[in-house]
Amino acid sequence: MWKTLIPLAVLCSIVCPAQDAQFVFAALNLTPEPWDKQANFAKLERYVREAAARGAKVIATPEGFLEGYVGNENKTPGLDREKYRAVGEELGGPMMTRIAALARELKIHLSVGFAERRGGEMYNSSVIFAPDGSVASHYSKSHTAADEPFNTKGADFPVAQTPLGRWGTLICFDRQLPETARILALKGAQFILVPAWGSSGEMNDIMMRVRAYENGVWLAFVHPKRTLIIDPGGKVVASNTGDGDQIVIAPIHIRAGQRQFLIDQRRPEIYQDLVKPRK
Repeated sequence: MWKTLIPLAVLCSIVCPAQDAQFVFAALNLTPEPWDKQANFAKLERYVREAAARGAKVIATPEGFLEGYVGNENKTPGLDREKYRAVGEELGGPMMTRIAALARELKIHLSVGFAERRGGEMYNSSVIFAPDGSVASHYSKSHTAADEPFNTKGADFPVAQTPLGRWGTLICFDRQLPETARILALKGAQFILVPAWGSSGEMNDIMMRVRAYENGVWLAFVHPKRTLIIDPGGKVVASNTGDGDQIVIAPIHIRAGQRQFLIDQRRPEIYQDLVKPRK
């Protein structure tokens, strides 16, 4: 299935010129049930339909939403490798096929975090399905600490060219390394999705605002307890209110000709120390 669909997203990088784009984005500030993919899909479908009814054309979940982010041993004491593999989902698996069908039915872009089983390895991944059900973007978390012992680190930073702009994804801990968002911006990303589960709070709010500002991008931090939608100037344009499951929604306006001022001032010829091997 995916072999015929994925090229549709890739084709857009050839036929979609840079242009202004405006759309309504919805972050699903939801807490999933650990290990229960059926219950989590039911919750996903309910809130996605509500967000779409409110005009959202791009909708995103937190990190690891499908299986409840059970791959972190701090959250899941006694985490077992085989049980974790069993709850994993292949990109073309049955639950992902249902999610793709939901995106296709509602004609939306839908981003979902999940524990991905790929061959003999597991990844902490996020996929964005396009309105035709194809895969617009597929990213695996590139920075994991010791608390995710069974996840393989990703090594690519894809930027999806869509009719609504160029988008990149980071997952949770990735956001704490400034190089990750900068790579996406240098590759042309205008909007960065950050599905997360880990620490939030004042420091995180500041960090996310800085990531948006220093790269001149829109940024959405989507967490079960905290959601931020931030414009390229670092201003929070929408956030969750209080605790509990909710939809955080805001209009996004991507301007094709907007200059990323700080990136334009870079002098990479003197930054050799940044890429020296760590001693």
